[in-house]
Amino acid sequence: MPIYSAEREAAGIPELAQQLVDKIGAVDAVIVSFAEHNGSYSAAWKNTYDWASRLGMQVYQGRKVAMLATAPGPRGGAGVLESATTVAPFFGAELVGSLSVPSFNDNFDSDAGELVNPELRSQLEALLSKLAD
Repeated sequence: MPIYSAEREAAGIPELAQQLVDKIGAVDAVIVSFAEHNGSYSAAWKNTYDWASRLGMQVYQGRKVAMLATAPGPRGGAGVLESATTVAPFFGAELVGSLSVPSFNDNFDSDAGELVNPELRSQLEALLSKLAD
């Protein structure tokens, strides 16, 4: 999508933004997994979200939402999660919880595609259970 600006919005909302909003509206629950860039949202997510919010501030449309983040460092994306979970209800999310996975390379087996830390795995399973209820 093009970088959001008021001038570009005047020319019309990108179809991909409409597709995102439509897909959220068609499901019961949403999982958002954030990449953290310098303690905040990635530029790609922020831009996408800015466009989607122009279609209506209730981007999550009352859906249950679980938010995840990770990073190679010890805070594991905690900065982006703090921002995201704070504003999620304002954007129509029924936030059921969040999980930060610190030290990604130590706690996740990329070959197997799974968390290897039993405590984090348990926390993820509990969060997903809340999302499914």
